Amino acid sequence: MRSAGTVAELVQRQWGDHRPGLRHRDTVLTHHQVASGAAARAALLADLLSAGGEPHLGVLLDNTPEFPLWLSAAALAGAAVAGINPTRRGAELARDIRHTDCQVLVTERAQLPLLDGLDLPGVRLLVTDTDAYAALLAPYAGAGPGDAVRPGIGPATRMLLYFTSGSTGAPKAAICTQGRLAAAGRSLVDHFGVRREDVHYICMPMFHGNAVIADWAPALAGGAAVALRRRFSASGFLDDVRAYGATYFTYVGRAVQYLLATPERPDDREHPLRLGFGTEAGAVDAARFRERFGVRLVEGYGSSEGGAAIQRTGDTPARAIGRASAGDDLAVVDPETGEERPAAVFDAAGRLTNGAEAIGELVNRGRTPFEGYWRNTAAEAERVRGGWYWTGDLFFRDADGFLYFAGRTDDRLRVDSENLAAAMIENILARWAEAAAVAVYAVPDPVAGDQVMAALAMRAGAVFDPAALTAFLAAQTDLGTKMAPAFVRIVPAMPVTATNKVHRVGLRREGFWCGDPVWRRDPDGGYAPLGGERLAALLGEYEERGTQLPDGPGIRARPASEDGTAYPH
Repeated sequence: MRSAGTVAELVQRQWGDHRPGLRHRDTVLTHHQVASGAAARAALLADLLSAGGEPHLGVLLDNTPEFPLWLSAAALAGAAVAGINPTRRGAELARDIRHTDCQVLVTERAQLPLLDGLDLPGVRLLVTDTDAYAALLAPYAGAGPGDAVRPGIGPATRMLLYFTSGSTGAPKAAICTQGRLAAAGRSLVDHFGVRREDVHYICMPMFHGNAVIADWAPALAGGAAVALRRRFSASGFLDDVRAYGATYFTYVGRAVQYLLATPERPDDREHPLRLGFGTEAGAVDAARFRERFGVRLVEGYGSSEGGAAIQRTGDTPARAIGRASAGDDLAVVDPETGEERPAAVFDAAGRLTNGAEAIGELVNRGRTPFEGYWRNTAAEAERVRGGWYWTGDLFFRDADGFLYFAGRTDDRLRVDSENLAAAMIENILARWAEAAAVAVYAVPDPVAGDQVMAALAMRAGAVFDPAALTAFLAAQTDLGTKMAPAFVRIVPAMPVTATNKVHRVGLRREGFWCGDPVWRRDPDGGYAPLGGERLAALLGEYEERGTQLPDGPGIRARPASEDGTAYPH
């Protein structure tokens, strides 16, 4: 069979396939019904879109069948889908919709309160779970998969406008064409051996690129079914996997840690799941996941914008991500000069000994698949400089060419004149069995540079024991002398973004001036509660030297008390 060059062609191939293709709760649609439903929506969309405007629609939905149906419809109609983040609010939410020039916004009744009072001129609202929507769609029920295909659809036709977040500024809408999305799906089919009988479980939010590019697209390209979870649930994960017969899933951020934090059960290995693919689980938790659930996790790396990718091979060292994907010319360079960094050097314990010299920003010096940002030339110019694609991520490379993730460029810490990467410290702290989730970030040092702060979410039933943490740190042979956290914040749950990534911006902004228990490391390596006189003395150091403390508007809370418990707000 000829390889499809567009997503529209992949959708058309579903016609006449009466195997189950989409599952959600009690709903089961065949591949044919998915293609038929997409054709009807594409025909409706063709009538709704103004010829004088951009062929863009926004989708403000949880993971319900309407989301993949509208993705498929947009592909047939030659339109682009902007995934709208339901955690955004007010003017920011309206900005996302207007910025992407959405003529139509597909939503559901549960999301309508988010739209109250928003100024969205010229945007047609479709509310999927209403009688009015059903009546609007009914006349198009007989459409075939080729009836609404816009002339001229090709690999370069825009397909997705998905928002990528940064530490500053408004989210940027990255462009993904039909050709790139279809190619990504085919690549993962080949890489993971996707079979027609597979079921891809989509529990990550579909407004984000991970769920669409790494989960939905390979299912579509390989003829596999998809099963949807409205929103990620750690407690409901295995029940869903069993009910749907799921064999593959994707994850980002802290999803794996949440799954490991659920109570162990005797039947944890009784399921059809064979593979998980994602980022940021870390080698320690990936090993724990395989030991407990019998499922291999494949850690990958790909910049959200598609500008660089790393593939893991069988000979990849445990802590490495892998080597550059075919066609990419990846290098680790000094972000200031562009000069390539030297290879990493490890001691007998596996500790990186030349981090200050070896860690740099990952760039792609070859031809990049990055397709730009929608109406944001300044951001494009920052991303592509001197003909190179700059990922904004820190890496180091060993002598054999394997690449190791070291954090984001804004996750770098400078402690006592030494550059440290937050991700490396997190990987060490993640070994502590008592911690369910870990985040490391910088807080200002009273004199100069940074101090290391860690937020820890404890496992169910565990109580933070500072002596146990001190003993654990002392036993880690690869913990550098400046890596031990100066401050430890105990959080009831790790604050995360809508895509389950740690909300480091908020953590950095609050620093140790928060409502959770905070412990400070003593010169002897032990930890004592930061409160009362200790906190006053520390604040006096900052005041004496005129050092600015992080203090975002509206987040200043009372500090911990002398015994480490939080004062009431």
